[in-house]
Amino acid sequence: MKKRIIWIIFVLCAFVIAGYFCKEYALVTDFTNKNISPCIRYPFGTDWMGRNLFFRTLRGISISILIGVTSASISTMIAILFGTVSAFGNKEIDTIIVWLIDFMMGLPHILLLIVVSIAAGRDIKGVILSISLTHWTSLARLIRSELLQLKASTYIQVAEKLGKSKFYLFQKHMIPHILPQCITGWILLFPHTILHESSITFLGFGLKSNQPAIGILLSESMQYIVTGRWWLAVFPGCVLVFVVLLFYDIGKCFQKYYEQKSGV
Repeated sequence: MKKRIIWIIFVLCAFVIAGYFCKEYALVTDFTNKNISPCIRYPFGTDWMGRNLFFRTLRGISISILIGVTSASISTMIAILFGTVSAFGNKEIDTIIVWLIDFMMGLPHILLLIVVSIAAGRDIKGVILSISLTHWTSLARLIRSELLQLKASTYIQVAEKLGKSKFYLFQKHMIPHILPQCITGWILLFPHTILHESSITFLGFGLKSNQPAIGILLSESMQYIVTGRWWLAVFPGCVLVFVVLLFYDIGKCFQKYYEQKSGV
């Protein structure tokens, strides 16, 4: 299992590094080689401006991975903050945070993403902010539930009667218990963030068109598929699905590992 995780991380890092080094190549236009179907020279073909779709796909997926990692990290920190404050705060604070979680989860997800992205400026920072502010609710509810169960457990109550502070209990007893859930939740957020980044970009509310993001490649390809240029959508779409499945596989591996470790 560990070797599998290492290999997956290696592949994802290779995508990011390759996307960084082919940044300039992804923007090169050559109208003498436009609309070429996949071949040895152009494995993914070229688009209507003669741009190499292989380089553009690598650049686009590297942008998606960086956005996914950053957004998932921020969302996880927000979830830990709200989940902890809700579990350890007074009844009024807990009620407010629970209401906020229910309110956020009750809103149409894609609509909320679009509104925040537009308000934040429709760039990488705006997309990261929109995803970060809308993906923390499920993990926050899980953390709150775990902490409330721990607070009601016998050994925590005994420790409180022995005069241990809340900070000591949280640091020594609760963090080790919720850390596996936080790590697994953090990893499982990656596929959601990548798909939502591509979705709002595809709809025209995410990254700007001058950036070769996967959502932009898919959006631009829609008007050319009917003319038989299937490669413009198939290859970027397959790479996106492949990367999402890699993140999902890592999350499942971590989840199984912690379940086996805890004897579940």
